[in-house]
Amino acid sequence: MTQPVPFITDPSKQPVSIQALKASCSACSMHQLCLPMGLEDADINRLDQIIGRRRRLEKDERLYQMGEPFRNLYAVRFGHFKTYQVNAAGEAQITGFQMAGELLGMDAISGNHHCDAVALEDSEVCEIPFTRLEELFGEVPALLRHFHRIMSQEITREQNVMLLLGNMRAEQRFAVFLVNLSARYAARGYSPNSFQLRMSREDIGNYLGLTIESVSRLLSRFKKQGWIQVDKREVTLLDPAKLKALAAGTDVCSPMA
Repeated sequence: MTQPVPFITDPSKQPVSIQALKASCSACSMHQLCLPMGLEDADINRLDQIIGRRRRLEKDERLYQMGEPFRNLYAVRFGHFKTYQVNAAGEAQITGFQMAGELLGMDAISGNHHCDAVALEDSEVCEIPFTRLEELFGEVPALLRHFHRIMSQEITREQNVMLLLGNMRAEQRFAVFLVNLSARYAARGYSPNSFQLRMSREDIGNYLGLTIESVSRLLSRFKKQGWIQVDKREVTLLDPAKLKALAAGTDVCSPMA
């Protein structure tokens, strides 16, 4: 007798079969960001076979935490995350914001996770068991090269954060933040000049090494200068060229009247 298909409930409260939660890279709108261009269909299918499941997370739900043993990488299918570390004094420092098409968990390949990852909104990830992924690297060299590129980009990102917090003026830090978000949304086919800030102003300040009051002042200042438009969390870049010049350090803010 055929056994009934087990069901779980997703955030919309509609029953979803476990088979339906099995990820399919070829059908995913973000697969060109996760996977190397030109990967053969047969190799994509082999990757499909090692992906464990899609995992749904609600807003503020933790994906993994610092000190937890490393088992999986996580490819973000939709939604946004933040990663942060907590020091001995119990103070949190946000280390990054992640969105669809990006990988989470690479910090832990050496053994244990070095940060917490929390969903900023209802989100979904693909779980990729790393031991099985390593086996596939030996069979699909293009996938290994692509993974090395991703790791290189992650190292560069961390170096840029250090530079951001160490040497840049407050307005330059904020311009870099906006320009970076713009480029990442553009790569995903979204508007580069109009997007929502999924993170709170407090989180932005924590990431940039600024107080929440400083973030609010910078938003007001950029708005008054005519560079951006702000409607709650919706931000529109009115003068992207100016913001890019600020971010590059080739231009500065004029003093406020």
